[in-house]
Amino acid sequence: MPTLIVLRHSKAASPLGTPDADRPLAGRGRRDAEQAGDELRAAELSPDHVICSTSLRTRQTLEGLGLDVPVDFEPRVYGNDADDILDLLREQSVETLLLVGHNPSAHQLVVGLTGTSEDHFPTSATAVIEFDGEWSDLWPGTARLVSFWVPRG
Repeated sequence: MPTLIVLRHSKAASPLGTPDADRPLAGRGRRDAEQAGDELRAAELSPDHVICSTSLRTRQTLEGLGLDVPVDFEPRVYGNDADDILDLLREQSVETLLLVGHNPSAHQLVVGLTGTSEDHFPTSATAVIEFDGEWSDLWPGTARLVSFWVPRG
């Protein structure tokens, strides 16, 4: 049964004059990313592959997780909507995939796939989703939200 872990990047700083894609993690964001990695390990969730946005804050979040798995830094995750990201997910073939992305698309993706009414998807929010079939079978309403947490370090 395929598993999708959707992780919104950790808390970012907003330095004056810094382009959005180049915003780094704040101190709290670095701690939260490390905590997110600890919680993934505690839940015995070990992704086979990671798709990560190309923004600095998502790359730093991924680094903080402390995972040693293959990664694709994917420009289609930054600034696109949930439908575009879903198209990207349907191309996958691994058992467990971690997506490190942004709002609003991360939140929209989780709600759309699972039909949950989760109204808040803060920084570092982590949703674990399972579905039957292959990645190409992943469509809105076809998945189940298995767990959801918000790591705070």
